[in-house]
Amino acid sequence: MPARSDNRADDALRSWSLEVPPFGAAQGRVLIRAGRTTLLCTASVEENVPPWMVGKGKGWVTAEYNMLPSSVSPRKRRERAKVDGRTTEIQRLIGRSLRAAVNLDALGERSVTVDCEVLEADGGTRTAAITGGYVALVQALSSLEEFPTANDLPIVESIVAVSVGIVDGRALLDLDYKEDFAAAVDMNVVMTGSGRFVELQGTGEEATFDSDELAAMVKIAQQGTAALSVLQEHALQAND
Repeated sequence: MPARSDNRADDALRSWSLEVPPFGAAQGRVLIRAGRTTLLCTASVEENVPPWMVGKGKGWVTAEYNMLPSSVSPRKRRERAKVDGRTTEIQRLIGRSLRAAVNLDALGERSVTVDCEVLEADGGTRTAAITGGYVALVQALSSLEEFPTANDLPIVESIVAVSVGIVDGRALLDLDYKEDFAAAVDMNVVMTGSGRFVELQGTGEEATFDSDELAAMVKIAQQGTAALSVLQEHALQAND
């Protein structure tokens, strides 16, 4: 059985870190590293909501995602006039996932925008954006005088995400780019810290998968998200 490129076990995460960078003006910010994949996630609060939500007494959480030109090789052309379909799909996934964390009624008529900038892409950027974006979101809400303690925050559940896939017939956790490229099946799993599912995105890449393979992927995803939830807690505690 061939070893993974970094000699991880099939059900092992890459080396992850979440830390607050010493730069940036946003209320929430976190630098995420998952192996070589590196993102900067920031969260900014505005005292208004989109026009279609005015007067409803509830808030909104949305996300933007961008890959810097030098995050991949060859250089990715910068998106200027129009966001491409892949980027739009990822932004919607991040936004949906993070809204599951928040009691929008308790947030009040204010908006939080989570910006996810990919500095280096080596697989799993969208799941890293969700995992780090949640930390930035909590930091931003904690900066508001209306929510002086952690118990006052309009947070329903923590949100965490990880990638899994079937490569050479094996269920692998937290795929890097080479593994994702070779995967017969890949899946993004978004969960709450208490173990409930928010979203499953699974696709056979010119292949199919059965219920046993699905169960194997879900099992290791649950292990991975549980470990990443602990990492999120440590990052937030370090920022207190």
